[in-house]
Amino acid sequence: MRRVMLIAAWIAVAATVLAAPLAASSQFPERIALDNGFRPEGIEIAKGATFFVGSINTGAIYRGNLRTGEGEVIIPGATTGRAAIGIEYQRGLLFVAGGMTGKAFVYSVRSRSLLASPQLATDPIDQMTNPTFVNDVALARGAAYFTDSRRPFLYRLDAGGVTRIPLTGDIVYDPAVNNANGIVATPDGKTLIIVQSNVGKLFTVDPASGTTDEITLNESVDRGDGLLLDGRTLYVVQNLNNEVAVVRLDKGLESGTVTTHLTDPDFDVPTTIDEFGKRLYAVNARFTTSPTPTTPYWLAQFRKVRGR
Repeated sequence: MRRVMLIAAWIAVAATVLAAPLAASSQFPERIALDNGFRPEGIEIAKGATFFVGSINTGAIYRGNLRTGEGEVIIPGATTGRAAIGIEYQRGLLFVAGGMTGKAFVYSVRSRSLLASPQLATDPIDQMTNPTFVNDVALARGAAYFTDSRRPFLYRLDAGGVTRIPLTGDIVYDPAVNNANGIVATPDGKTLIIVQSNVGKLFTVDPASGTTDEITLNESVDRGDGLLLDGRTLYVVQNLNNEVAVVRLDKGLESGTVTTHLTDPDFDVPTTIDEFGKRLYAVNARFTTSPTPTTPYWLAQFRKVRGR
């Protein structure tokens, strides 16, 4: 409980602490190199052109600058017990989805330290018989909401601790594969949107009850991964397709139209994206390339296009 209270205190008082520009420049690199062997998955862009990227296998956090392309690891990883999949930043805190650990990780950017690592998925966790994969996170109304790709639950983390919310309604999980993946919140925080990767469908979720309603689309968003909501335009990263679907949502979030697909020569299995002005940045997880300590990884910049 002390750690939960500590999270609440940080949310209430932490100032936004960002990296200072590492060099004066008006240029934004089209491609930003990360450390070799880093194995990135999630990205979050904050004010001041600062970005954060997490490492899948170690949970390390990399901070860089979009203007200069420079950066460094600010939170070292661990050989076991850590992972970083989806990430969100707010008021000096990073909320990180912990993948197969079944945990969330909450870091202070200012102190570069781990504040809490609450268990989200219930025990026992056995990746053969009772798997979990805490995949992505969205912030809404003072809480962090996490998806689990292997269990039909939404996890809410707030000052009161962890609440496990069963997903009901239209979504149907296949226990043999990954299901719910990316998640975003509407601006008022009253509705969440998730993508189910294995069937290429979008759903709204009531964060209080876990009730899901399918968003009817004109085509599948198969292999859907990270989501970005900009007004009524929803960007859906389709990782192994090496493209981003642009979906125009109706006002009631009952249906949507895929109006175009964005791609870029620098895409190599993009997983998540975030925005900075009219620019979009994708993390390339390179899942089709065998990872080694010398494997290069990078961010790809491309331009925003609104759904019509």
